[in-house]
Amino acid sequence: MPRLTRLTPDTAVGASRDLLAELVSRRGQVGDMVSTMAHSPAVLGGYLQLSRAMGRAKLDRRISERISIAIQVRQGCGLCLDAHVSAARALGVDEEEIERARAGTSADPAIAAIITLALQIYREPTSITDEQIAALREHGYSDRATADVVGVVALNILTGAFNLLAGLTPESGTDA
Repeated sequence: MPRLTRLTPDTAVGASRDLLAELVSRRGQVGDMVSTMAHSPAVLGGYLQLSRAMGRAKLDRRISERISIAIQVRQGCGLCLDAHVSAARALGVDEEEIERARAGTSADPAIAAIITLALQIYREPTSITDEQIAALREHGYSDRATADVVGVVALNILTGAFNLLAGLTPESGTDA
């Protein structure tokens, strides 16, 4: 059961009212996470800006979805996990690779290496080594794509933590 109430452009105040009104006018509706985030204009605005920025990431979306799956398995946000599994499927990631992503790896050594990096960023960024970054370059990842991993992880921490705080679950929520 949700712990925080959902807001609408009519019930939100200040900057949140403006952000929600703009989103509703563009999309027709907003999901539970966004409408609940509207309690904090800072969180909602930050989420929207980071989400838009990550839409321009250089990292292949099929890889970022696998990273998101690996992070959400560990963070425990079922709503986010379901959303990222669905997105991975829609992008053509097969079920075996989705299961590997849940385990924090991939059959492809290059993808396994970048998932490993993402999990280190999530758990223990001090453990990242120069050799590991050099190996990512050898796998063909640009510095930009490698840097984008931090954004993917940060976005997952934000959405997962918010959904867990707000009590949004696959049964109660409609977006991650």
